[in-house]
Amino acid sequence: MTDDKPFAGKLALVTGASRGIGAATAEALAAAGAHVILVARTASALEAIDDRIHEAGGNATIAPLDLTDGESIGKLAAAVAERWDKLDVLVLNAAMLGSLTPVEHIDPKEYARVLGLNLLANQAMIAAFDPLLRKAERADVVALTSSVGSEPRAFWGAYGSSKAALETLLGAYADETEHSGRVRVHIVDPGATRTRMRQLAFPGEEPDSVKPPEVAAAAIL
Repeated sequence: MTDDKPFAGKLALVTGASRGIGAATAEALAAAGAHVILVARTASALEAIDDRIHEAGGNATIAPLDLTDGESIGKLAAAVAERWDKLDVLVLNAAMLGSLTPVEHIDPKEYARVLGLNLLANQAMIAAFDPLLRKAERADVVALTSSVGSEPRAFWGAYGSSKAALETLLGAYADETEHSGRVRVHIVDPGATRTRMRQLAFPGEEPDSVKPPEVAAAAIL
């Protein structure tokens, strides 16, 4: 570990790493010396981030998978455990917005998908990687949230409730692991950021009026 590579020798895993805050965080971790496991559904998009990381002198491994498939998370954890003996950083960034609609109009099937990715997949990730996190000298778990998780807003009921539940889940995990002194849990609200999700939520907004993902990534780092 050096001043310019504070994450040298560390292993990090970032979900939703194919674009936006996830991609920017993965690149920032790699630039700081970590070997980064890039997780997202689209292999081609992950390969583009992987190329950028290697061109910048960093190291990464891509792991294309659907996080809503519980079996794939277990297989990923087993594969990581075969190659590495610990996990130092877990960034739970992958999420979906779903439709912005009144609570009475929420589509049950879409709501199940929102909860499946934003909440249940994150619990499955923690369950699968907890043994590797506890083997690190000090591990950091970072979960991305939103202000609507703590401040309910009209039409944001589905997404907001998924983030509220995620915050409660991560808070409980923080309380459960505090005694070990090995795992630190961070819940990060990046605020208005120039991402595809932001564009879907605010289609009339001028993109340059909000900060780029790299600012959020630097804060996470």
